[in-house]
Order: sequence, then C-alpha cells, then structure tokens
Amino acid sequence: MNRTLVADLLLLLTALIWGCAFVAQRLGMEHMGPFTYNGVRFALGSLALVPLFRRLERGERGRTLRRPPLGLTRGGLLLGLVLFAGATLQQQGLVSTTAAKAGFITGLYVVLVPMLGLFLGQRTGLFTWIGAVLAAVGLYFLSVTQGFTIEHGDLLVFIGAFFWAGHVLFIGWLTPGLTAGQAVRLSSIQFAACAVLSLVAAFILEDVQLAGILSGTGPILYGGLMSVGVAYTLQVVAQRDAKAAHAAIILNLETVFAALAGVLFLDESLGLRALLGCGLMLTGMLLSQLKP
Repeated sequence: MNRTLVADLLLLLTALIWGCAFVAQRLGMEHMGPFTYNGVRFALGSLALVPLFRRLERGERGRTLRRPPLGLTRGGLLLGLVLFAGATLQQQGLVSTTAAKAGFITGLYVVLVPMLGLFLGQRTGLFTWIGAVLAAVGLYFLSVTQGFTIEHGDLLVFIGAFFWAGHVLFIGWLTPGLTAGQAVRLSSIQFAACAVLSLVAAFILEDVQLAGILSGTGPILYGGLMSVGVAYTLQVVAQRDAKAAHAAIILNLETVFAALAGVLFLDESLGLRALLGCGLMLTGMLLSQLKP
C-alpha cells in the first residue's frame, strides 16, 4: 500500500479519536480544572509510551539512525511547549466563549498551516488551498451557531490556533526520516513536557483534589491513553510521510467526529446547517488528496 495513503488513513483515525475525546473532556471538566485534567492526561500518555519506544528501539539497534533537528530531547521539549500553549489557550478561552465558536476559531489552523508554511519555504498546490477554504467554510457551518464576535475568550482561542498550526509544522519538520522508536520517544517527551507545565500551573492556579481526579478516572483514561498516547503518536508517525497542509485538513475532521460523538453519547442533534458543514469539510479533504 502507498505510504502516503497509509499516512492519510492513520491521520483520519487520529481525527476520529480526537473527536470522541471532546466527550471525555466535557465529562472530565465536571470533576477538575483544565490545567489538572491536561496535566494528568498528558502525564499518563507519556508514561504509557515508555515501554513501547523502548521495545521499538531494541529492535532498531544496529541501524543508522537519523538525528532530527535539535535532537529528540530538545525537539520534544519544543513540541511540548507549543502543545501546552495551544491546549491552554483553547481551554481557557472556552471559559468565556461557546464551544461552537471555539471549534470554528480553532479550526482556522487548517488555513494557517499552508500560510505559515510559506514563510518556511514550503510550496502548496492550488487544490490544497481550495480544500483548505472549503474546510474552513465547512467549519463555519458546522460550529458557528450565533453572531461571530471577537471577545476575550475568542481572542485566546484564535491565538491558540496559531500554536496548533505551528505544532503541525514543527512535527512535519522534526519527524521525516525518524524510525518508529524515535517517533514514539519524541511523542513521550513532548507529552511529559506538556504535563509538567500543566501540573505546575494547576498547583498554582487551581484547587487540585485527589477526589476529583479519581471521580474523573474514565475521561482521564480516554484522554491520556487514547487521545494522547495513541492519537498523538499516530500523528507523529503518519506525518513522516504526509504533507503538513494535507495533514491539517484531515486532522481538522476531528470537528466532524466530535459532532457525531456528541449525537451518539451526549444526545446532541445535528441540523441541516451542521450536515452541510460536514459535507464541505469532507469535500475539502478529498480535493486536497485527489489533486496534490
């Protein structure tokens, strides 16, 4: 099977896992603060990957390994810092804005990726731009249910979208040529860095309660093992063979999966407007893949 196609399928699975994670995140926030939830789940995700990358690296002994830009440790710390910034701004923005508006504003990273990529010397085809526009319009129909205004929360989420776009680009810069063991180790390092930053902020700014963490065990386990440990690793592995702009469009389908998960698990409803948004996003993804 074509390596690019495999990468696209892995990214699609990543988007599915992340979309369902919105349900877990909503439930988790009923028991603890955003920094606490992020800190615990990223720590869990990082620890879950340790035995995996050690096993993979044992099988890769004797091979000539590529040293990524900055090295694995510094590269992972950089990714962790960007990840922490994006996750924090999004979560804090949700305090004073609606989930629908936050979903659309965050989704703007699908357009920001090729734009920022131009400053890094990357070239983007016409159909990728068309696909990005369609995906952005689809996000509007899917997520925005009231007048669009830039309030404090909206501004925080908008700034966070730049960090999500930067995270996609940094992964695309750091991972090409890495072995599976190196990619998983890079994932573990970035999660650990994000966890430490989140937990430090939690103990300073929030009332961290063990009872709250225990009562939110289910959402934490999904957020840590599936959304972090599995999905982010799939992203890192897949982006060794995927283009950054294409990856952003496919990963942006998490919004579609989040809406579907809300219908299935939270009894939310999808109107014609939301269904139109889903269709436009799928069209944008297909255009970007069929006409590179």
